[in-house]
Amino acid sequence: MNKEDIYNLYLKCKTICTDTRNIAKDSFFIALKGAHFNGNLFANEAINKGSKFALVDEKQFANNENIFYVQNALTALQDLSQYHRNKFDIPVIAITGTNGKTTTKELISAVLQKKYNIVHTKGNFNNHIGVPLTLLEINKTTEIAIIEMGANHQGEIKTLCNIALPNYGLITNIGKAHIEGFGSLEGVLNTKTEMYRFLETKNGKIFINTDNKLLRGKKNNLPYIDYGKNENNFVTGKNPQSNPFLSLEWKTKENSNWNLLITNLVGNYNFENVLAAICIGIFFKVNNEDITDAISKYIPTNNRSQIIKSANNTLLVDAYNANPTSMNVALDNFFEMKADNKVLIIGDMLELGKDSDIEHKIIFNKILNSNIKEVYLVGKTFCNISDNKTFRTFNNITEILSHFKENPLTNKHILIKASHGIHLEKLTEVL
Repeated sequence: MNKEDIYNLYLKCKTICTDTRNIAKDSFFIALKGAHFNGNLFANEAINKGSKFALVDEKQFANNENIFYVQNALTALQDLSQYHRNKFDIPVIAITGTNGKTTTKELISAVLQKKYNIVHTKGNFNNHIGVPLTLLEINKTTEIAIIEMGANHQGEIKTLCNIALPNYGLITNIGKAHIEGFGSLEGVLNTKTEMYRFLETKNGKIFINTDNKLLRGKKNNLPYIDYGKNENNFVTGKNPQSNPFLSLEWKTKENSNWNLLITNLVGNYNFENVLAAICIGIFFKVNNEDITDAISKYIPTNNRSQIIKSANNTLLVDAYNANPTSMNVALDNFFEMKADNKVLIIGDMLELGKDSDIEHKIIFNKILNSNIKEVYLVGKTFCNISDNKTFRTFNNITEILSHFKENPLTNKHILIKASHGIHLEKLTEVL
């Protein structure tokens, strides 16, 4: 089957499904494969549960008049989404970066929703499957699409751009993450800026934080809209303060009046994320009052810099992701926070490859030199590099959960920070 044939099937369906546990009536089931699953096995089940059509890539499962064979179901999904995206002449804003891309995407979406019908990436569904599924949500009422793009190896952003065909782009920042897949910080930089190279070929525009020297050095001759602390920028911010919630002042190049903005975001590291959302809002002519209202009302979820007041403690939960860059800024923010009885619960940073031990040692020493004395470290790497005397160490989430059940903390301000694979978010159940 070619793209047009598949697209004609898609137009007869109400939505796309890839999981038979969540089949919608009159959906189009795509039989994807993974390391531990094979969607082909469930194609007939999908039809029986209400899917109108199904695509499979193993011929023996194309045993129903409504089940169609393609060589590769994932490729078919990606080609279908690109074909669909090409039907719409609308702004498509691609967002990537090492840290802050999901928060920035959510802030931008909140701002643009004040004026436009938008489609945006749900959660962090930002990979080679999530991007196509988001694109397929675009319909004739959509005015702007905001597409988050994640990557853990070189070439991935280029691939996602070739699917989504953005005409605007934003890179939040570049930092040490997924070094195991990228090979080096230079590998991270080259991969993230694949977006810039794509936009160069499509006469696109970028939104850029001109305070970021790495990104400035990679924009080449791309048309850009800038934000940052320089008063000559399209949007300028100043006086970021966080105790614990971020406040700042901002203005546009065309208007010298400063606007005060008080957010529900924790940490000065969110300053650039907020400015990015303001910049894009102003560019797309959302008025100042609506921008301030949208950002001030945004409350983070999914363990991303969330403040949770339990019955016993105040928790700052940032356990969705961690790398040396995000860990350092989270610690700096917590060190500066005005609070009594501070406690650190820090877990391993994953996917750092050969740099893992040294990066964990740097974080260990940073904590050691701070004035916070009640510290709990979780994960094999921290256990290996710690002397097991200065701080309490635990191999995994099970061990530390057991400890706190028997030794509860009370009246503490606690930072919980780790890679998602350490599962420190489970500590909210006992703290």
